[in-house]
Amino acid sequence: MTNFQNTPLLNTINFPADLRALPADQLPQVAEELRRYLTHTVSQSGGHFSAGLGTVELTVALHYVFNTPYDPLVWDVGHQAYPHKILTGRKDKMPTIRTLNGICAFPNRAESEYDAFGVGHSSTSISAALGMAIASQLKGEKRHCVAIIGDGSITGGMAFEAMNHAGDIGANMLVVLNDNDMSISPNVGALNKYLTKVISSRLYSSVREESKKVLSVMPNVWELARRTEEHVKGMIAPGTLFEELGFNYIGPIDGHDVETLVSTLENIKDLSGPVFLHVVTQKGKVMSRLRRIH
Repeated sequence: MTNFQNTPLLNTINFPADLRALPADQLPQVAEELRRYLTHTVSQSGGHFSAGLGTVELTVALHYVFNTPYDPLVWDVGHQAYPHKILTGRKDKMPTIRTLNGICAFPNRAESEYDAFGVGHSSTSISAALGMAIASQLKGEKRHCVAIIGDGSITGGMAFEAMNHAGDIGANMLVVLNDNDMSISPNVGALNKYLTKVISSRLYSSVREESKKVLSVMPNVWELARRTEEHVKGMIAPGTLFEELGFNYIGPIDGHDVETLVSTLENIKDLSGPVFLHVVTQKGKVMSRLRRIH
């Protein structure tokens, strides 16, 4: 299984460093081949692959932008992490999943240094990533700690407790909401892409923070500005709840547009404080944007 004939580009990728060596314009093809390989291998061995099919482009983008494993990715509900396993040295072992002496169906710290947290139950990823972010800060490290959580898991109490804690202390971490159930309607079109790009930019963030400092000494004006910002952002993104928890909310963006994912993650990865990225995906997706175009 080392060289699956339908995945020539994926065959050259054994670890995320190989992925990061590629030019960005080849990432859609990587995602296409990764989805094809995942479908082939898991259909042979069995396992939960519908969630993984929905996170292909997101997984590619995360490993391309962040310096994994130094920057830890914490997956919530491990079966969405099958593409992650393929890109992190376990591609050839995917046919052994859920078999005797085969690889684990969930992230397992004993199995790979890329598995930052052993997933045993849903709704735990944000608290785990928060602990890593706090430890990184105390040690003077510059790690980007990322939690990837689904729209079902984020309803768990532990997830909200962790977000409340992260917002309260201003932890430097990223929470990615993998919204694959369309529970919050996604915004679409060129205008939304433009607005999301603006909101995720360092310029927007710096202007926003400096404006806070200036307007905070004028209570009436500050309150008007705060309400205006919430109203404007509320029209294009359902992020008021996460903003109130202390997160800088970005999105929603198309979770199957790998180029937009990469540019957005590049924009936000060095923002200070907790950031919440809302990504809309399709669970069980078997056709990529690349194939639809051609």
